[in-house]
Amino acid sequence: MDSEGTHDARGTHATPVPRPAGPAGPAAPPMPRQAPGAGSASSVAEWLAAPRPEAAPGIWRYAYRPPAPEAETEGADRRLIVGMVISTVLGLLFWSLWRQGSIPYQWAPLKLFTPGEWWWAGSAQPKQQQATDARVVYDGLVFGAVVYTVGRLGAWPDSIRHFVTRRPQPSRAVLASVAAVGALVFVWPSALGLDARPLPVADPVFSLIALVAGGYEVFESRVLTDTLYVVITLAVLWPFARIGGWWEAVRDRKAAPVRPRVTPPRPAGAPARAHWPELRAAGQHKAADLLSAELVSGRMNDVDCARVDHAWRTAAPDPGALDTFVDTVARHGCAAWVHPSGQRDLPARTAVHDLLVGQVRIGRFAKDERNPYAVRNAEAALDPAVLGTSLLAVGPSGAGKTGRLMRPVAESLALGALTGQCAVVAVGAAGTALGADDAYDVVVKPGDPASVHDIDLYADCADADEAAAFLAEGLVGDLEAVDTRRAATTLAQLLGPYRLLHGRFPSVPVLRELLEGDPAALADLQTGLSAGEHTAMRRELDARIRQSGSPNDPGPALADRLGLLDRPAFADFFNPGGEGHPFSMRAVVHHPLRVRVDLPEHGHEEASRLLARLLLAQFAYVVRGRARRPHFACLILDDAARTLTTESVRAIQRLRSLNAGVVLGLRTIGEVPEQLQGPLYAAVGCRMAFSGVTTWDGRRFTEAWGTEWIETKEVAQHTVFADQPMTRALHSLRKLVTGKAVTTDAVTVRKVERERWSASDLAHSLPPGHAVLSLTDVRGEHAPPLLVDLRG
Repeated sequence: MDSEGTHDARGTHATPVPRPAGPAGPAAPPMPRQAPGAGSASSVAEWLAAPRPEAAPGIWRYAYRPPAPEAETEGADRRLIVGMVISTVLGLLFWSLWRQGSIPYQWAPLKLFTPGEWWWAGSAQPKQQQATDARVVYDGLVFGAVVYTVGRLGAWPDSIRHFVTRRPQPSRAVLASVAAVGALVFVWPSALGLDARPLPVADPVFSLIALVAGGYEVFESRVLTDTLYVVITLAVLWPFARIGGWWEAVRDRKAAPVRPRVTPPRPAGAPARAHWPELRAAGQHKAADLLSAELVSGRMNDVDCARVDHAWRTAAPDPGALDTFVDTVARHGCAAWVHPSGQRDLPARTAVHDLLVGQVRIGRFAKDERNPYAVRNAEAALDPAVLGTSLLAVGPSGAGKTGRLMRPVAESLALGALTGQCAVVAVGAAGTALGADDAYDVVVKPGDPASVHDIDLYADCADADEAAAFLAEGLVGDLEAVDTRRAATTLAQLLGPYRLLHGRFPSVPVLRELLEGDPAALADLQTGLSAGEHTAMRRELDARIRQSGSPNDPGPALADRLGLLDRPAFADFFNPGGEGHPFSMRAVVHHPLRVRVDLPEHGHEEASRLLARLLLAQFAYVVRGRARRPHFACLILDDAARTLTTESVRAIQRLRSLNAGVVLGLRTIGEVPEQLQGPLYAAVGCRMAFSGVTTWDGRRFTEAWGTEWIETKEVAQHTVFADQPMTRALHSLRKLVTGKAVTTDAVTVRKVERERWSASDLAHSLPPGHAVLSLTDVRGEHAPPLLVDLRG
């Protein structure tokens, strides 16, 4: 954990890390040229302290805030206001009639439940004080019933939720407070010196107590009277307090605790996250103070923060590693656990990254009705959690696959490699904009004499059977006429004996001669295996010689494919015994390596496809050999045309449990054999359709995304035929004025099952610079296909 290869001598590791070509870097890592935001220390501290709440896959978590609840329907404001006004007017009209005694039989229930001697005979006039109190209580009950009815008829609860409770604090509490003051004015008008009749709220309470107590003598107690005033006031305020969320507002205002000072004092003016509270909570105040000083002084960038945070999360569960962590921070400061290349940032960035959670922003979810309301206008992002299920992107040339997807993802993983959390191999045609050379540790350019590195066709294998398996997959995996397993056996029968005699695997010309059955080459192998201890390998070679020339012999097909690499342009490449610097795919499972492979295109298209197939097969084999590595490994194929085979599609599906993934780019799904198209869509967890795809490509996406139940509304207009002469005359006049017949609308609402995105929509409705993206992460959480504006 101390150096991790940073300060060790080159070549002393069992699996050494290839260094980038060029002059060696200085002993102290150079300062990065740009930090998040404006590049100042405060911007880095603010970036570190920004909230990153949990969100659905694909949501950019940096300072993310869930949207406010969606309005119920169109025109909800007008509908709710009209409902409140009409119900209030009807309630006031009824109450006015009630106060005037104009409601028929309005006193009959009261006289039914009270003694007759309280009333004058034949009337509702009170004869005793008890009758007067009973009328007051009766008025209060009726008033409560009127208020309840008005609230139900006018949908007042919905209106309050729509206009008040969904507002943020403190405006919610202020609106409720204003309404509460208005209610108190009508309940206690005399307290404000107003000559108005109060609402029947307090008087019914006093009259009821007088009836129960048998007189008003009970109110001679000032304590009881004041208590009743307080209780009635609190009862009036209670619903407004709930509506306004007064308790939540007060609690939130007091929720910010004062952080106790520690010795030595922390740097002033920095956010709390800049003080590394996780380290302080574990008692590592010395390391936290040092890192805080580095951050506030501007010597630390976002890559350093993410790298140290990753190192802490790795060391925290192990008590024995804490001392090593503190010692490394004390000796190296912000340069602790720096990448073996010595780099602490990329030369340039073209996308927005949040290294603390490993996300890269690729666009913004469009404000489209087909996107759920909760994600509209939210920023879209990718991270290793979703790339771990692999991603398939389909779109024509110029749709933005490379510039808006492949390069940002490669850049994000390269930054992740600088933090020790990722390894990336980006494969594309020569000249593809996947990043500058100095942004990678290894740049392989087969066929370019200036290339410093080479490709190890055997991926540093010691087992001939394993090397033969992925070599056969890369050479003839796309040929239906050749059985890949027989081809692997043929290669193993030659690679094993050759390695036993020479200590290495053969070069391309030698292996081609052996596959073609060259007598001299085979005789040399037989002579070398004449000793008794080589009986098993001699038997393998004899079996190969007997099989050579048979109708089902895969040797000629293997030799023909190797002939694509046995060209003068590749004379200095693919030689295990040469003087070059071969890159082994096995290195990415041991180290957070950044690799770019530029495949030759002009005149060597078939060789490029072969190399891409071989790299994909090697990647699938090597990640399977070390599934518990500490970092995420990803292979990016900018152009995966004719590289996918039956075995590679199976391997892609297994990658999600191996902390690895692939990103595949295709111009059309027709570049994949038809029998593999369905399994490919099922193997990847993330699918992306760019604008410009054809209906044939869209059909595959439609099948993969399935259907959903949606609610549809159908409106049918029926002509109204009147029977009465006057009505017919009015209808004729209306038709003469408007030019339309009088109709009535019949609305039918039903649920139907429809495709999430139809092939026609994908082919003809996607605007330029947009794509439809569906995501699934390694935990199984998924996001439905969503429209993304890649330019946002």
